[in-house]
Amino acid sequence: MFNTLAAFAMLWASAFPAGDPVPYETAVAADPVVAISPDIADGSSEVSADLTPEQAALMAEDPDWNARASLYHAGGGGATGNDSLGCRPIPMRTLATDPRVIPRRTKLFIRETVGMRMADGTIHDGYWYASDTGGAIRGQRVDLYTGNGRGSMQPVLRFNQQRLTITNAGRFDGCPPAWNTASN
Repeated sequence: MFNTLAAFAMLWASAFPAGDPVPYETAVAADPVVAISPDIADGSSEVSADLTPEQAALMAEDPDWNARASLYHAGGGGATGNDSLGCRPIPMRTLATDPRVIPRRTKLFIRETVGMRMADGTIHDGYWYASDTGGAIRGQRVDLYTGNGRGSMQPVLRFNQQRLTITNAGRFDGCPPAWNTASN
């Protein structure tokens, strides 16, 4: 086995001479993935100038939670019916939590979702509503409700199994608001 590996290493070295080492800074500068700013990659810098005073204050605060996100949708074995408050879930607004960590009826501000372009072309303002719970949601975890069908997950797919910074933006009564009144 060792002879085979040694022969392969000698063959590789003769076929691809090492040459001069490349400095780290040169390699990083040439990497197109590193050249993309993280703010641009998550879409949050697109609307940073358009933040309301409340959103700017919430962005500046220390987060109340750092929770791992997962996604859920209606159809195909996903969410069906009403949320745990008895309300119809609102796509890209309803969020399921462990109520021992994030109480139901909490209005939440998730920084990473500010400026996110959604399927219909609207821009997310970062507000979500803790109106659902789930048997698998334990501790610092949240489930983001995306809408009907697997395709509804596309705008937030990059957040699946990622840690999100979440700030308590107050309480809400009744059901989560529809899109046209949510950030009021």
